[in-house]
Amino acid sequence: MQIKPRRRVRSAVTVVALATAALLGTAGTALATRSDDRATQVVGSNATTCEGAKVPGKLLPTSDLTVTGGNGDLYLDITAVAKGVTVTAIVVKGGHGYNVYVPGEKGLPENPPWTQLRSPLNKGDQQAAISHWFVCGEKKTPTSEPTKPGEPTKTTTAKPPTSAPATTDKPSQTSEAPSSSTTAPAPAVDGNGGNGGGLADTGFDNAWLLWAGGLLVLAGAGVLVLLRVRRGKAN
Repeated sequence: MQIKPRRRVRSAVTVVALATAALLGTAGTALATRSDDRATQVVGSNATTCEGAKVPGKLLPTSDLTVTGGNGDLYLDITAVAKGVTVTAIVVKGGHGYNVYVPGEKGLPENPPWTQLRSPLNKGDQQAAISHWFVCGEKKTPTSEPTKPGEPTKTTTAKPPTSAPATTDKPSQTSEAPSSSTTAPAPAVDGNGGNGGGLADTGFDNAWLLWAGGLLVLAGAGVLVLLRVRRGKAN
């Protein structure tokens, strides 16, 4: 039986179509298993802890991380970590599996930023939204330096002045001799002095009074003599 040329062409086209379909299926399977070359994909399983994902380290709080994206989004970006934090693994879950990222391995930088982290492709070869994610690692508490005991307070004492203190003025001594209360006796007055007594001279000249007194005495004596004469004549 001889096969016609048209049938041969149809048979060749059919074989090519089947081969193409097989290649596309293989490519789809490859994409499904290699959604991100930086990650290790775990299919058909779920993990919520570091022990469950079989990665080292302890669960780190999100407060130690600076992130964008995440739950409900297609990608997760971790741009920074807190001081003293060392990340050992990043687990991103979505669809029917999860991806495990290890810093410093498979082209992932050892230090952040770590961008476009994702979950595996779903069964429809589509990028699955992230359902949850977590980070494992260690956090070292910075050791504080021991406080040094406070130095004793230095007290400064005022030094005495080197120069001699100013001398206070001594009370002035009066050179004046105390005045004597004794007075020199007044010189005796002679018979012509007017007072004839040896009394002190007070500076008042009373000689005329003596003369006046003498004259009065003489006048009185003359009157008495005159009276006696008259009485004698009368007898």
